[in-house]
Amino acid sequence: MRSASLAVSVNALVIMQAMDPSRKRRLRLVIALSVAVLLAGALVYTSFNAATEASTPSGLRSSVTPGKSYELTGKVVKGSIDRHGEELRFAIRDRDGSASVPVVYTGVVPDPFREGREVIVSGALERGTFNAERDSLVTKCPSKFTEDKQT
Repeated sequence: MRSASLAVSVNALVIMQAMDPSRKRRLRLVIALSVAVLLAGALVYTSFNAATEASTPSGLRSSVTPGKSYELTGKVVKGSIDRHGEELRFAIRDRDGSASVPVVYTGVVPDPFREGREVIVSGALERGTFNAERDSLVTKCPSKFTEDKQT
């Protein structure tokens, strides 16, 4: 078995040495481009496969799997922010205001964090409270391209 594979390797080497130099370059180019396309495809697949869509409070309550990590998005409920040492407690509600979920968070709090601001936080829902992962709080800044509603 070993001598057969050695003979195949020696034959491939002899064929490569006997090949025309321009054909060698073309073969190397085709192999290099094939490897690049495969790597690019793998990168695209993993980036789309790893992406998770953020859940809203109403969507989270209706389809929660115990022990699974989620991204929760919504607006911070007015009057719900409460700090106890390093722990920050607040509630996130749907954009339309129909459902809310209490959140317990520890870690860095972004400067623009405040009531009414839209946030995203990662964690898991346990006994009705969303326990956020440390330093996972992201505050969405209000867009300066939206029209102000003036009445």
